[in-house]
Amino acid sequence: MPFQFDHLVHFVDSPEEVKEELKKLGLHAVDGGKHDNGGTYNALSYFGLSYIELIGVFDQQLADQPAEKYSLRDTFQKDGYASGLSRIALRSRNLEEEAKRFKSLGLEVIGPVPLGRKRPDGSMINWKLLFAGNPEEKLVLPFFIEWEEADEERRKSLEEQGTIAAHQKGNLSLESVGFAVKDAKAVIEKWETYLGLEQGEAFFDKGLDATGHRLKLSGGDILFYEPEGEGIVSDTLNKRGEKPFIVTISGGNQKEQFKVKNAIYRFV
Repeated sequence: MPFQFDHLVHFVDSPEEVKEELKKLGLHAVDGGKHDNGGTYNALSYFGLSYIELIGVFDQQLADQPAEKYSLRDTFQKDGYASGLSRIALRSRNLEEEAKRFKSLGLEVIGPVPLGRKRPDGSMINWKLLFAGNPEEKLVLPFFIEWEEADEERRKSLEEQGTIAAHQKGNLSLESVGFAVKDAKAVIEKWETYLGLEQGEAFFDKGLDATGHRLKLSGGDILFYEPEGEGIVSDTLNKRGEKPFIVTISGGNQKEQFKVKNAIYRFV
């Protein structure tokens, strides 16, 4: 597969506050660092190399600077910095090749762009980002990341820093991220082509009153939920448009569901 799931972005007013909220739910979460040029900062909760990034603004003037098309900052600005799940990032070992492939599929492509941030201990972490999209499509594609370090090297480093550590709630894995969409079949066919992923079987989720469609992805599947009646999926579409709204985490000691800053955290 060309990609692996890398991380889910949850935009919040205060990453510190939500970090403590996740800890109360039994998740290990730590401070991340600042994106000095972008005016944002984060806290992180890892499940292997897949993670949730709680991101907020520390400098509104910096955050409001003109943003690259299809970038994360562009999404924040268009969302009016509203709390909730925002985007997902997929990991690649060759963004240059992916950029060429996306262009061949008729997508607009920006990057790869080199970036970095300072960790709380003062060390630097570096990566490249790639943005791609079609202005006629309402649901924004994932953005794409290539880390400077290889996966196992990065995992070892994160474990040594205590960023990756055991969760009180159990041996957890990030199972999937779900998006609210109006026409799941149309969306999944496009994303299957763009991302080179395999579809799973469609299913009905009684709790969400929606039909789910799955794209299989190492590190966390991508689910598209189309509403069958009134409920959280139709509410998300009405209030926020086509957006991610639920993260499912497996391996916990009991099945439960929590609402955290306009997002659903489901444990199965």
